Amino acid sequence: MNPLLTITALGFALLTALFYGLVLRNLRNALQLTNWTNQKQKKVQSSAMLILIGWALLVAIISMSGLTQRFDWFPINLGPILLIPLVGILLLTFSKSTAEVLKHVPIQVLTHLQVFRVIVEILLWMLFIQEALPVQMTFEGRNFDILVGLTAPVMAYFFKDHRRLMITWNLVSLGLLINIVTIAILSTPSPVRAFHNEPANTIVTVFPFIFLPTFLVPLAYGLHFLSLRKLMMKPR
Repeated sequence: MNPLLTITALGFALLTALFYGLVLRNLRNALQLTNWTNQKQKKVQSSAMLILIGWALLVAIISMSGLTQRFDWFPINLGPILLIPLVGILLLTFSKSTAEVLKHVPIQVLTHLQVFRVIVEILLWMLFIQEALPVQMTFEGRNFDILVGLTAPVMAYFFKDHRRLMITWNLVSLGLLINIVTIAILSTPSPVRAFHNEPANTIVTVFPFIFLPTFLVPLAYGLHFLSLRKLMMKPR
């Protein structure tokens, strides 16, 4: 692995650890504001941490085994590890416990966290200039997701009290995420491939780059789901 690719790989790993650490910190702060017992608060916090660590280990093992790179098995090679976090986050979003915790999480916190997408786009561009990723997956191609990260601080600071505008921003941002995820899938060397320029999108199935579809993409849509849930809740 060349030095720049090593730096990029470390970037994905560190970005994942940093922002999930921020998620856990904000979860702890919100739990302390609930009327739950200390025992329940600690249980929720520790469960969240164990789930994240367990998922990271499972993803690492599966990717290092080479299973995720078996595109002749598509979609079995990627389907489960993409669907598990989606189903889990959807169940979490609509649970009663989440609604209670969300009451104590400011919308600007959920919005600010989306700034991580700027760093993701820089890392993707670094992969592109190393000819490890197709151009359509970067901001030089068809990926406009960087706009979400750039506008997140602005929305959080100036428009946090504008409910309809915040809902619109989250929906549009979710659309941009769906756009790049679709492009990523259509760029893989699979039967559904629509972008035939080289290189094919295979790097995101290799450890630690696999943290992009299994942790960072779920973080992005998870924050949107939780933001929309909070914005739809009746004011206290």
